[in-house]
Amino acid sequence: MHLLLCGHGYLGQAISKEFRDSGWNVTTVSKSGDEADHACDISSASAVDALEKACSAPDFIVHCASSGRGGAEAYRAVYLDGCTHLIDTFHGVPMLFTSSTSVYPQTDGSLVDEESSAEPDRETGIILRQAERVALNHEGIVFRLSGIYGPGRSVILKKFLTGEATLEEDGSRYLNQIHRDDAARAVFQAALGYCGPGIWNVSDSTPTTQLDTYTALAEMFDKPMPPSVPRDLNRKRGWTHKRVDNSKLRHSGWTPRHPSFLGSAKGIAETL
Repeated sequence: MHLLLCGHGYLGQAISKEFRDSGWNVTTVSKSGDEADHACDISSASAVDALEKACSAPDFIVHCASSGRGGAEAYRAVYLDGCTHLIDTFHGVPMLFTSSTSVYPQTDGSLVDEESSAEPDRETGIILRQAERVALNHEGIVFRLSGIYGPGRSVILKKFLTGEATLEEDGSRYLNQIHRDDAARAVFQAALGYCGPGIWNVSDSTPTTQLDTYTALAEMFDKPMPPSVPRDLNRKRGWTHKRVDNSKLRHSGWTPRHPSFLGSAKGIAETL
């Protein structure tokens, strides 16, 4: 079996390992390329056509390329144009697109599942939804991922340990996260057919408020609580307050090995 993996960054490297460890042939693609990756700018139709001629026919495609922290223009190029070109070029090959739970705009702390309203007001979120629709219109799989953390990476934990963290107002806003390796295993299971076409939330099983998160971290690492500040309504991903429901994915047979960020925090801290 052959995987075409577009995007070989933090998550992509875990995905490629998951598939290779299970005996798959994996072709990895990044914009600049290196010794291991094919160089391909998936925002270019001609570049994707050239990629199709350069590699053997894939059995499954994963689009997990990053916008590189860019704005709307980068989102449109990487996500919307990238999805369109991959689908147009690799006709009929099942594709999984990694989106984000940031498309859920809820601000009331409600539990959101795959049927919940997902009409973001930020331009970047709107473009993500457009890319999702391209994938879904061609029987694709859309994974909406919560904030990714794992070995060597945790924005929340790093800011807390360096004293840069802040508590928004009373800290009641929920944080939704997913361990990188759990996300990679979910992608692999999707390739095996556990997850059919459609939308799937990829999040751990324990949404936790800012207050509860920082209270636990303060006790765990014997550090003071972060200061309280007004909510940041200008966050790039938008200011939201919701609990992401992973029931659909769990019912497919996936079980997170890291069901709670707080349960993994000490181990992650040792890798930062």
